[in-house]
Amino acid sequence: MHPRTPDGRYFVVRGRLWRLSDPGLSDERRGELVDELMAARRAVREALRSGEGLADARSRVDAAKVALGERGPPWWDDGAPDYNRHMARNTPYADWFVALDD
Repeated sequence: MHPRTPDGRYFVVRGRLWRLSDPGLSDERRGELVDELMAARRAVREALRSGEGLADARSRVDAAKVALGERGPPWWDDGAPDYNRHMARNTPYADWFVALDD
């Protein structure tokens, strides 16, 4: 399992922060959106094979990720900046990240 930042906003893969889904989503809504995301990813795979519909499939993936809160405006409302896709060592999470190795 990938480590999560103490504030629950990101998980870390190979030193890079990735925004977690909005914890304010109901389990039912999150499940619906994850189902849509997986269907959209399958559509991307099929579009790559067939050569048709790739832009639409990628748009569906993006829409699902925005709805989940993983892309687009941050789901938190305290004014903290978004460090999605930043290297943890270059963010305010640097000390926390270094301490993971201890």
